[in-house]
Amino acid sequence: MYLERRSWGVGIVAILLAALAVVFTQPIALVGSALVGGWLLARQALFLAELERTVESISIAQSPARTSVRTGETVPVTLTATLEEATPLAFDVRAGLPTGARATVPLVVSAGAESATTSVELTADVAWPTTGRYQFDDATMTVTDGWFRETLTVGETATVTVEPRGTGLVHVGEGGTRVSTAYGAHRTHRSGSGLQPTELREYVPGDTADRIDWKATARLGTPHVREYETETDRRTLFVVDHRTALGMGPRAETKLAYLREAALATMASTRQSDDPIGLLTVGDDGVTHRIDPLSTPEQYAAIRRRLLELEPTAPDRMPEWTATDVDHYRRPTAAGFRRRHTTVAFEGESEDEDESAFATALRPFYAEQRTYDERLESDPLSGAVQMAHKNVHGSILTIIFTDDSAPDELRETVELARRNGNRVTVMLTPTVLYETGGVADIDRAYDRYLDFEELRRDLAAMDRVVALEVGPDDRLSSLLASRRADDDGAPRRPRSPAHSRSHSGGHA
Repeated sequence: MYLERRSWGVGIVAILLAALAVVFTQPIALVGSALVGGWLLARQALFLAELERTVESISIAQSPARTSVRTGETVPVTLTATLEEATPLAFDVRAGLPTGARATVPLVVSAGAESATTSVELTADVAWPTTGRYQFDDATMTVTDGWFRETLTVGETATVTVEPRGTGLVHVGEGGTRVSTAYGAHRTHRSGSGLQPTELREYVPGDTADRIDWKATARLGTPHVREYETETDRRTLFVVDHRTALGMGPRAETKLAYLREAALATMASTRQSDDPIGLLTVGDDGVTHRIDPLSTPEQYAAIRRRLLELEPTAPDRMPEWTATDVDHYRRPTAAGFRRRHTTVAFEGESEDEDESAFATALRPFYAEQRTYDERLESDPLSGAVQMAHKNVHGSILTIIFTDDSAPDELRETVELARRNGNRVTVMLTPTVLYETGGVADIDRAYDRYLDFEELRRDLAAMDRVVALEVGPDDRLSSLLASRRADDDGAPRRPRSPAHSRSHSGGHA
């Protein structure tokens, strides 16, 4: 509690009277000092009582018009203070805007003493320049009766999530044609053994006796089998590449920005099916974050938050791993592999001294393994997928979000992901659409796009693999439309027999 100027003046008078009583031995001055001091204390007690009543009756709300905004957007925020009854105190309330928010005017509401108004509010435009999740502080209320002043925090708080600025229309499709169905969707039920009956059919050779519906058989006179509906949860692992190359493109419209939008849309489809979903993010130096597959609401929220916060890494900056992640995903070096295996295979001999026939016969196999191991060490994406699948039991759908800058590594990654009968979806974005002036030279840009499309079709030709292109719809449409205009509608002649075979179905 603080004294206002008038209280300080009264207090000084009481002190002076007490001093005069002592100096001049005047009891009457001492009585005056006591009366003035007592009056000031009574005034303080009255203020505290009114303050308590006011705080109990006031309701303060900080209400942003939207709780989810894009970076740089301006959103109205309303501060409201409502009293159940009038108060003899004057007060002002200041909103607890987060540090990252910028209001056009101070967000403060005030009411004078003995005012008949029991509700005051103010709306101000607030800008959110930085991506993140912002929690409002408690509103700050300052109350005074002209003699004393108190400041305290009251009211409700709010939370605003600021997402990266949206990209343009996101194209997801094949050969310039948008897909017509939700990517990530799948059937969640099938006939078989289960709990919910679906249909009755006649018995066929091969059906086991325990599947026969004896009541239906007795009623219909011939053996019948009852089919049941069984739930199928498809575990899904998102592998999101956010290496340096994924930062290419205009601000807020990078490769990663478009892949992020595709990942969020895919996750929404997966959530509708209530499928378990996990996340693996890969930077220049390997895995930067891992979330194992689960289907809880908290899991979806955590993955969404991680996707929104994802930024391209720099090759000279190591990812911030936890000790668990380091132990879990540490990839063996070729030297380490050699030390482990030569010790086992050639115990008692050094690598240089071992010239036995057995060692000579085995050495080519170890050399091949070292080459493979070194390749995983230099390819973070394929290395991450291999390590992730080692710790997953049962089938899993892997959805890879990346670009076309490393085609050999991508093919290796897809091969690893589709092992053991697993399915793979590749969300691939073409580099040519993000280069500065990339579509200015139509012939060159179109040739680059055909190279990308050849890679995409090669991937899609693999068993259990779906490969889709992801990118800015306007740039891709402009490229394809310009090329068609230059060719007067005539299809482009394939550049090579291999290219012709991969494009036998035509192109957009």
